[in-house]
Amino acid sequence: MIDIEDFKKSIEKKSRLLGIDPGKNRIGIAISDEDKLVSTPLKTIFKKNNSNFINEIQKIIEENNIKGIIIGNPINMDGSKGPSAQSAEDFSKYISNNVSIPVTMWDERLSSQAAFNLSSNLDVNISKKVNKLDQNAASFILQGAIDYIRR
Repeated sequence: MIDIEDFKKSIEKKSRLLGIDPGKNRIGIAISDEDKLVSTPLKTIFKKNNSNFINEIQKIIEENNIKGIIIGNPINMDGSKGPSAQSAEDFSKYISNNVSIPVTMWDERLSSQAAFNLSSNLDVNISKKVNKLDQNAASFILQGAIDYIRR
């Protein structure tokens, strides 16, 4: 796992990135276009165990020619790290040890709330909102990171 500045230097100019919103059982996945302009929600993976999850991630990487992974880091609003941030860090290290592309973390404060609010504005019913919340949060995380990378 590397910091965002090293990540920025290590990815190719034309490359797609994967955004991940880590959760205990539900993991949101989003993907960027190769120009890193737009993040799009892809899917929610229901994690049964670590190996099924890694297999699914590796399949997405291969099918979409992914060159880097950005994982949401749930830092507390005051900037401190709580149990969720420690979990996300462990999760990131695990992914980093099992894929051959760069992995970094991105501050995801408010991403789930923002994703929920966005879907509220789109007049989407509650069950659809909840079903898409994780992948929308992943997209929000990825969009923040690609906006930063492009600056």
